[in-house]
Amino acid sequence: MAEPSRNISSVDPVWEQIQHEAQQAVKDEPLIGGFVHACILHHKSIEKALSYRVAAKLASNEMSMMVVREIVDEAIAEDPGLVEAARADLVAIYERDPACHRLVQPILYFKGYQAVQAYRVGHHLWKKGKRDLAYFVQMRVSEIFGVDIHPAARIGKGIMIDHAHSIVIGETAVVGDNVSMLHSVTLGGTGKEEEDRHPKIEDGVLIGAGAKVLGNIRVGHCSRIAAGSVVLEEVPPCKTVAGIPAKIVGEAGCDQPSVLMDHMFGPKTA
Repeated sequence: MAEPSRNISSVDPVWEQIQHEAQQAVKDEPLIGGFVHACILHHKSIEKALSYRVAAKLASNEMSMMVVREIVDEAIAEDPGLVEAARADLVAIYERDPACHRLVQPILYFKGYQAVQAYRVGHHLWKKGKRDLAYFVQMRVSEIFGVDIHPAARIGKGIMIDHAHSIVIGETAVVGDNVSMLHSVTLGGTGKEEEDRHPKIEDGVLIGAGAKVLGNIRVGHCSRIAAGSVVLEEVPPCKTVAGIPAKIVGEAGCDQPSVLMDHMFGPKTA
């Protein structure tokens, strides 16, 4: 008789690593034990931990944590892609952010990660036609994290928003997979038109701190936008743009700028 196959689907090495890191954090600093237990160790899966963390952040006097958590749990149950994207975002931050030394850090402490996961719930609500709930999520994300993402915006997975203060992403914006951006980035419009009016950021783009990308323009895959630039025209793939208004100043410098997080351009010094 053949040996029964082992059910490996129940094994979640990412969640096991997060739990291990949480246990170590409590051992190293017992004063945060209650916080870490509530956010991580009390839960049986990353889905439940994310649900709790998002609900704890978005809850307010107007809407209790219990109600918000029911909304988040329902969204995750209806769209497993929310957790898939959350995992990809988590790994992206761990791999790209030199300040991130453990997988548990973004879930507990990083507002860029938390804000994006809350946005994903709001986007799900928007697609389901629950517009007022989606606007409520947008409002709370803006109030709590300083990140204002319209729930209709479409954002891929493997996203890292470092520091995440003063991020603005408009209604018709599209952000591809494996994009990295720093604080104070705006993906905005240029007027009062109500049609497709926001940027389309393709896969693998790196957007520096304070950059503004305005209008229904396309930023080609694996390109770089230098810090403080104002981009008003299309950016070809694999190029670096800088300045006000931004101009092409060279190649992207590497195959995956959003992963390597290399913001420098010009001749490399020894």
